Parts: sequence; structure tokens; C-alpha cells
Amino acid sequence: MAIEDMVKQLDELIEKAEMIAEMNFYVGTKDEAYAEVLANRLESAVTRLTMKDSVYTQQVQRRKGFHTEPRLRHNLQVAITLRDDLKAGWTETVVELVHADTYSDYLEMAGGLLAKGYKDAAAVIIGTSLEVHVRALCVKNGVTTAVAGRPKKADTMNADLKRAGVYDGLQQKQVTAWMDLRNKAAHGNYGDYDDAQVRLFIDGVQAFMMKYPA
Repeated sequence: MAIEDMVKQLDELIEKAEMIAEMNFYVGTKDEAYAEVLANRLESAVTRLTMKDSVYTQQVQRRKGFHTEPRLRHNLQVAITLRDDLKAGWTETVVELVHADTYSDYLEMAGGLLAKGYKDAAAVIIGTSLEVHVRALCVKNGVTTAVAGRPKKADTMNADLKRAGVYDGLQQKQVTAWMDLRNKAAHGNYGDYDDAQVRLFIDGVQAFMMKYPA
């Protein structure tokens, strides 16, 4: 799903929620029932559009079981924050692959391209998946993904994950090597690696994602 579509979905829900949040509705009324529906839809949207265990998802989960009005207002604020972050581009690389089945699709796509002789396209796809996963690991483990409003580079996040104890120095070096291969493919240095290395790249990233799920 494109970022624009995500923002549009959130905009529609936010507009409806802001209207009902301004009303003085009472328990047991149709307005309260509608507010409860909106609170649920906001929670569902935030969960659907973000990574599992993201800070946004954690926030909406904190108001489960609360009365309708404070829950609606809280979920509304979370949705507004997510919408604004999406528009600013701060979460774009994360939400491109928000679910494990999507990761699987990209791994399968890369393998299929390699089998057909397109090693360079396969290397770019699996490299992008790796960077997105590294960013997702940062989000999951409370490691910042931006500095002064700018997204961190993949190598920086990789080093930060090692410092945070998410994985050791050996794994950090392996991720660095994978990213170097991805960069060679992205910059057209196609003679610097072969099909066998890309196959190892795909298999290695798949094992990495399974060992360190995000």
C-alpha cells in the first residue's frame, strides 16, 4: 500500500473522530456507540498500517478497556501522530514491508529472479528488504531510526543494534557485508559479485529475519 493511501485512510478516520470527540455524548446513546466504533477503527488502522510491536501499536493498546471517550481521544492522537509521521516520510521505509507475509513475498521474488538469471535485480530487492528489516528491528528494540529529523543510514542502524545488544559483532559484520553487496548492485557494479553470492545473500537474509524477527 502506498504512503498516500495510508494517509488518506487515516485522514478520513481522523476527520470523523474529531467531529464526534467534540460532542458531549452520554453513556448508552447512539453517539457513544458510534464513538466506540470509531475508537475501534482507529486502533485497527494503526495496527494494520504499522509494524507489530511498533510504538504506535503499543500506544493504542494502552487504552484497551478504558471508557469510550478517553479511549477515542487517545487513539485519535495516536492516529494523528502516525499520519503526520507518514506525511513527513519518517516511517516510509518501515511500513513498506509491515507484515511477515510481505517479507516472504519479497524473498520469494528475489529467489525467482535469481533463478531466471536476474541476479542484479534479486540483489537489489533482497538488499532493500534487509534494510527495512534492520529499521524495523530498531523500532522494536527502542533504537532511534532518525537524527535531527533525518532517517539514519543502514550502516548506522546496524551498528546501533549491535551496541544495544540485539545481536553481536559477528552478526553486525555479516549485515555490513550484505549491505555492501546490495550497494554494488544498486550502483551498477554487477561484475563484483556472482549468482552464488546472491544465493547466499538471499538465504542468509532469510535466516537473519527468522533469528531476529521484527
